[in-house]
Amino acid sequence: MTNVHPGQRVAVLVDAQNLYHTAQSIYSRNIDYSSLLEEAVSDRQLTRAIAYVIRADSPEEESFFEALVDIGFETKIKDIKRFSDGTKKADWDVGMSLDAVTLANHIDALVLCTGDGDFSRLCSHLRHEGVRVEVMAFESSTAEELIDAADSFRDLGEESETFLL
Repeated sequence: MTNVHPGQRVAVLVDAQNLYHTAQSIYSRNIDYSSLLEEAVSDRQLTRAIAYVIRADSPEEESFFEALVDIGFETKIKDIKRFSDGTKKADWDVGMSLDAVTLANHIDALVLCTGDGDFSRLCSHLRHEGVRVEVMAFESSTAEELIDAADSFRDLGEESETFLL
């Protein structure tokens, strides 16, 4: 696979819920999305940066969505689904995967910011298509199969001073 170099076209896809819950549960801190984007792009040509977020009717979430846009992310927002038994569900797995496959012909590298093992098959597919796949997440909550499926893995927890507020 291709190494990282300045001429690469890169896309960054961020599973905001996945990163948020890990940062909160382990560190009681928030993600520094500005640093995350800067480090993910790493002096390459940014093609697209998309943050996938869930609307849960929290008072501060709209300002969070606006801050992501100000940083340089396109936001894709999904409303949380509430079921009659009281359970809630919201995830972006299919949407993120479809966007990644759609972008594959327009990028050299994809930075996937999630620890969700459901994306391991996506990584394998993209690598087969010639796209370098880099995963940035917290190793403590990242599926081993996702780490194994990527070209590189960067543990956000090892660099908490860079990636956490």
